[in-house]
Amino acid sequence: MSARAELLRVALRLVKRLGKAREMSLATARRRLPLLEPLVPGPSKGTRTEALDADGVNAVRITVPQARENTCVLHFHGGGYVIGSAALYRDFTWRIGAAARSSVLYFDYRLAPEHPFPAALDDAMTVYRWVAKRIDPKRLAFIGDSAGGGLALGTLYRLRDEGLPLPAAAVAISPWTDLALTGPSLQSNAAADPMMEATHLPATADRYLAGANARHPYASPLYGDASGLPPILLQVGSDEILRDDAVRMAERLKAAGCDAEIEVWPRMPHAWHLYARILPEGREAIARAGRFVQHWFSP
Repeated sequence: MSARAELLRVALRLVKRLGKAREMSLATARRRLPLLEPLVPGPSKGTRTEALDADGVNAVRITVPQARENTCVLHFHGGGYVIGSAALYRDFTWRIGAAARSSVLYFDYRLAPEHPFPAALDDAMTVYRWVAKRIDPKRLAFIGDSAGGGLALGTLYRLRDEGLPLPAAAVAISPWTDLALTGPSLQSNAAADPMMEATHLPATADRYLAGANARHPYASPLYGDASGLPPILLQVGSDEILRDDAVRMAERLKAAGCDAEIEVWPRMPHAWHLYARILPEGREAIARAGRFVQHWFSP
């Protein structure tokens, strides 16, 4: 692990301790997150950013100079289904676009608790249909982090179940695949995880589910029939409380005959890709995800 990763772990652990002591409410978190947006670096030179209306869902298309024509990575953002904005991801989206040599489409799905399950999934389906009218699904890929990773997988299930064409591939970064919260790493990694707090997850899951079955496969892909899904790469840190959400999901995908790969990165924090500006492991993980997507795109 790099020296910068060690320093990041120290910083994240400090923030985690402060957050645990203060127990910030969702309303407060939402008010404060926009204060962080100006601190997130902008995209690389030559990158074009365009706001779009994808059949009623707000979206942003990011086009890097390296993007090949008629390819797209659909980005499912994280945030526990309760927070998230395009500005917070602007350093990540251009990086994954450059790595995949593709344009990237970020979209703002509706957030819980105001819009509980399956609102986010419905919005993802709307955006996918909008994109698939413009780009061959064989040149489309999904990428999602944390809750967005689970949402991307749930969307794959629903697309398959409704008989719609599937994207060429998907990448799930530190995915939350089990809202029933049964993963052993929730306990075994509780102290080691420098960022995530396991005690916060039940309330977050309840906000999203609003009484729905926590083992519904569209909400918790771990419990679904994974047959027929496209190639999927899962990346997770070894110390994450959600490590087993990714590991068990990979096992389920492989058991169903899917072309699935799992990478467990030593001591990396949750969704470490978002720190790629300062973290060499973040840049390398994004590069690997980009190569995976490129491999499966139709020529």
